[in-house]
Amino acid sequence: AVPLALECPGGNGAWEQVTTHGSSRLCQGQRNPCNSSRELAWPCPENAACAPAGPGLAQCLCESPFHGYKCLREGTFPVLLFCGILGAATLSLSLLLWGTQRRKAKTL
Repeated sequence: AVPLALECPGGNGAWEQVTTHGSSRLCQGQRNPCNSSRELAWPCPENAACAPAGPGLAQCLCESPFHGYKCLREGTFPVLLFCGILGAATLSLSLLLWGTQRRKAKTL
């Protein structure tokens, strides 16, 4: 129940039944925005499926093997390439910083 001054989470349209009792509002029966033919309907890209994500909210989940922005990339994420480039960049930067800061080190 929420106070009368506030709407139900996601708006009153996201619920099947909204009733008021005294000084509170009761929101019951969350509507599925994926199955709606009204303005609440959620358009997902071709390679995605709609899934409820809270009152009045939906998310589009990519179907396998698609991923990425609007599920347009097919296949798997190139983990080895990503980690290889990241590791090489980190190693190069570390060696550069070590070499430039080495001359400031005091010898005993």
